[in-house]
Amino acid sequence: MDKKMMGEALLEARKALGAGEVPVGAVIVREGSIIGRGHNEVEGRSLASAHAEMLAIEDASRTIGDWRLDGSSLYVTVEPCHMCLGALFLSRVARILFGTVQPRSGACGSVSRMHESQLYGHSIEVVGGILEEESLLLLQEFFARLRAEEK
Repeated sequence: MDKKMMGEALLEARKALGAGEVPVGAVIVREGSIIGRGHNEVEGRSLASAHAEMLAIEDASRTIGDWRLDGSSLYVTVEPCHMCLGALFLSRVARILFGTVQPRSGACGSVSRMHESQLYGHSIEVVGGILEEESLLLLQEFFARLRAEEK
């Protein structure tokens, strides 16, 4: 099931790529069903907080009518940043499964290990490397396009 749900997050990441955004996609799953989806919309919304994870949290909360996402899992193509991880703690997500690491801003092992801090008395299980190559290839494609446009 993890690969299937990460595949759904990759579909979201492809939407971001198509819109000229950094290709990060996320889905939130509870009891085997997707309750929230999101992809990066930072440029389109001109909003620094419009990360895939934040939008997926918002969508999931609307879907279930509650900000508490207890027992849910987030599948995201790139390791979450500190902002997103903070929101995931606050929303009480139980698990984070990500594709590829984010060496510049990752809060689940790359830059820090914030996921181990048990913020707000809550712990989150983190698993990385789910469909890692596919996630990384999307990022590489985005940055190759960006470099080609700069020439």
